[in-house]
Amino acid sequence: MTKTYSGFIAIIGPTNAGKSTLINQIMGRKVSIVSHKVQTTRTNLRAVKMVGDRQLIFVDTPGVFKPSRRLDRAMVGAAMDATSDADAILLVVDSTHGITDTIRNLIQKVKDNKNLFVALNKVDAVRKDKLLPMVAELTNLAEFKEIFMISALKDDGIKQMLESLSTVMPESPYLFDAADAVDVPDNLYLSELTREKVYKYIHQELPYHINVVTEKVDVDPDGVLDIYQKIVVQNDAHKKIVIGRGGAQLKQIGTEARHDIQDQWGVNARLHLFVRVEENWEEMAENYTDQGLEFKK
Repeated sequence: MTKTYSGFIAIIGPTNAGKSTLINQIMGRKVSIVSHKVQTTRTNLRAVKMVGDRQLIFVDTPGVFKPSRRLDRAMVGAAMDATSDADAILLVVDSTHGITDTIRNLIQKVKDNKNLFVALNKVDAVRKDKLLPMVAELTNLAEFKEIFMISALKDDGIKQMLESLSTVMPESPYLFDAADAVDVPDNLYLSELTREKVYKYIHQELPYHINVVTEKVDVDPDGVLDIYQKIVVQNDAHKKIVIGRGGAQLKQIGTEARHDIQDQWGVNARLHLFVRVEENWEEMAENYTDQGLEFKK
């Protein structure tokens, strides 16, 4: 009987280190949202990648940063929880920023994992003589299985990294079907696609205090999806920014999000967006459980 291998790899790192871009590159399509803003990946999205007969289950965690709000604490807590049961940990480091205190503190928290790897990302943007001191410092901070030099955006070094990660997967029945796939609740995935467009167009004007909720998905007799979503903001000023003059901004957000949904799901869709003011949405437990986060008082 052929042996099979399957295990979890937690991808951790600071905000904007390129974790979501890396997952998207590994899977060959958009999985996690990619945005100009930091702290945009709020949930632990699972992506399943087959490397030969070995199944790699990637857990893309929220970026680690200094938490201040309740939502921030939930996001950082989710990131650290993902490492506790992982068969391997992949720390993504933005080489253009170097080894920061956030990286050093993070390594201290995970250094006891026996399968600890580092992906030095964006190496195409850094001179080689600047990379060597980073590798030296990382080597002194923990016993890493391997330090990969990659460019997630350019798909450089990804294949070799996957081969190495596959070698530490434990012998196990496949935990998911033996095919590349993404384990994301449909409604959550739809919300993430729209939230990405909100950040894309108004990331300079709009703070992080925003949520997108997919309230209902209907299918008409012709198989067209009717998707109803609310964009939650904290005050009327933010609502006006999202809607834009004459509704132009909201229309642009909706059009691009709908195109993404149709392209990625291979369906026809109508996207109905509504902007609502909910001043205390971050204090409501259902807004956390909908995103797979733990509500902590």
